[in-house]
Amino acid sequence: MASITIRNLDDALKATLRVRAARHGRSMEDEVRNILREALTPEPVSERNLVERIRTRFAAIGDVEIAQPPRAGIRVPPDFSGAGE
Repeated sequence: MASITIRNLDDALKATLRVRAARHGRSMEDEVRNILREALTPEPVSERNLVERIRTRFAAIGDVEIAQPPRAGIRVPPDFSGAGE
């Protein structure tokens, strides 16, 4: 197993680490290992696409019907043939 030494660690940061380790019932060394493990463990890649994730997030709301505004016909394009004469 490898080991590392961290130099020039701020006293305040070390104190915070000591309190955090005590809160979790671990040694400071074990707390640092857990922090590094959590920070460097890659998050699992979701197999769902964006649409499926959106549907899952809003599933609790239920089906929502959104009224579609009526469509107008295609407008006649402007005639620029006589412009600038």
